[in-house]
Amino acid sequence: MKELIAYGFCSWLLCVAISKSFGQNPPFKAVNLGGWLVVEGWMKPSLFDDIPNKDLLDGTQVQLKSTSLNMYLSAENGGGSALAANRAIASGWETFRLWRINESTFNFRVENRDFIGVGEGKRAFAHATEPGVDQTFVIVRNNDNPLTLRIRCSNGLYLQALCGGSVMGDYGGSEDDWSDENPSVFQMTIIGNLQGEYQLTNGYGPHQAPRVIKNHWDTYIVADDFRFMSENGLTAVRIPVGWWIMFDPNPPKPFVGGSLQALDNAFTWAEYGNRPSLGGIQLMNEPFAPAVTFDDLSNYYRAGYDAVRKYSSSAYVILSSRLAAGDDREFLPLAYALSHSVVIDVHYYNMFSGYFSGLSPKDNIDFIYNERAKALQAVTPADGPLSLVGEWTGEWEVKNATKEEYQRFAQAQIEVYGKATFGWAYWSYKCDKDHWSLKWMIDNNVIKLQ
Repeated sequence: MKELIAYGFCSWLLCVAISKSFGQNPPFKAVNLGGWLVVEGWMKPSLFDDIPNKDLLDGTQVQLKSTSLNMYLSAENGGGSALAANRAIASGWETFRLWRINESTFNFRVENRDFIGVGEGKRAFAHATEPGVDQTFVIVRNNDNPLTLRIRCSNGLYLQALCGGSVMGDYGGSEDDWSDENPSVFQMTIIGNLQGEYQLTNGYGPHQAPRVIKNHWDTYIVADDFRFMSENGLTAVRIPVGWWIMFDPNPPKPFVGGSLQALDNAFTWAEYGNRPSLGGIQLMNEPFAPAVTFDDLSNYYRAGYDAVRKYSSSAYVILSSRLAAGDDREFLPLAYALSHSVVIDVHYYNMFSGYFSGLSPKDNIDFIYNERAKALQAVTPADGPLSLVGEWTGEWEVKNATKEEYQRFAQAQIEVYGKATFGWAYWSYKCDKDHWSLKWMIDNNVIKLQ
C-alpha cells in the first residue's frame, strides 16, 4: 500500500516540531481525523450517553425561573452584587454558566465571570472571583420533571426566591413539596452546552473516564482505516491534538493520559515501519475568538515558527487565517517574512453564513467554481507560501438534495481545492452525520478520489 503522510495541528496552545518525510511532497489529498484525539460530541454523540446528568456538563448555560414568583433569577449588573428574582424576561444577566464538580455539584458563574455564593446572613450574592465552599451548590432535580429543581447551598439549606425579589439560602421546608407555590422550586431552561473532551472526561469522572476514552481511541481510528484511506487515493491525514498532550501521560485533570500513545499508533500505521511520515505542524489559533488581534496572533506565529526551526530547518509550518476577520490574505506578508516552508490555511464551508441560505445546488456549485477559485488563487501567489484548504465538507444548506447533486458539489470542490499548493483536507474521516464523513462518502459512491 501507499504510505500516508501525517501532518498534525495543535488545538489551542501546543506547538510541536515536526520534520518532513523523505521524498513525499505536497500537494496532499488528506482527511482530518477529527473527533479522535480531540473529542467533539456532535461527531459521536453516543460517547456521552452514559454520563449522569449529561445535559448539565461543564460550561452549560442555564436560566432559572422561580415558580412561585414567575420571575427569573438575575445577577444584578451582570455580577458584583446581589442575586435577585425580579426579571420577567431572561437575557445576559439571567444566564448562568455551570462549572461541574461532579454529577450533582456545581458552581454558577455569571455574566461578568463572578460566582454565586451564600455567606453570612444567608443572602445570595454574585461577587466571588474564585469559587469556594460558599459558592458550591448541589442541584436536586425532580424525578418527575428533571427541568424542575432545587439548589442546595453548602449550609444544607436551599435557595429560595422571596416576595420582593430577594434570594436567600435559608429554605429548610419540605423536600417533597414540588408545587409551583414553593419558593425553593425553580424551572430550568438550558440555552447552550458544550460537548468537548473536557466535558466528556469531567462528566464521567476519574474512575470511568479512562476506560471510556481509551476504548474510543482504540476503536474510532484503527490500522485498517489507514489502509482504506490509502487504497482510496488519500495521501495524508491531518490529526487534531489537544494542548494537554504535551503533559502526557499525566495531563491536568480531568483529561486522561494515553493520547500520545494513540498518536504514535497513527504514525506507525501511516508508515508501516518503513520511514518517517510527519509532514508539518499547524500553529492553531482560536479563529472565531474576537479577542484575538492580528498583532497578537502575528507574534504567536513568529514565536511558533522560531520554535519549530530550532528542531528542523525544513518542516512545514502552517498558519491559520482568522475566520472571523474575513481576509484570507492577512498573513501573507508575515509568511513572506518567515522565509520558507510556510503554508497559509483556509477553511471553506458553504455553511454557517446567511449567504448560503436558500441557494440552489447550481448556485452552490457555481460559487465553488467562481468565488472559491478566486479566493484560493489570492492566497496562492507563485512566489509565496503554499496554500492549504485545511477544512471542507460535502455537506451544505441545500434541503433534500439528490445524490447526483451531492456528487457534483463534491467534485467541484475536489477540482478547485486540488489547485491548493499544499493540498486539502476533508472534514472528517468519520462522523455520525453522513455527509461530513469522508469514509461514508466514499463507501456510498458520493466522492471518488482515484
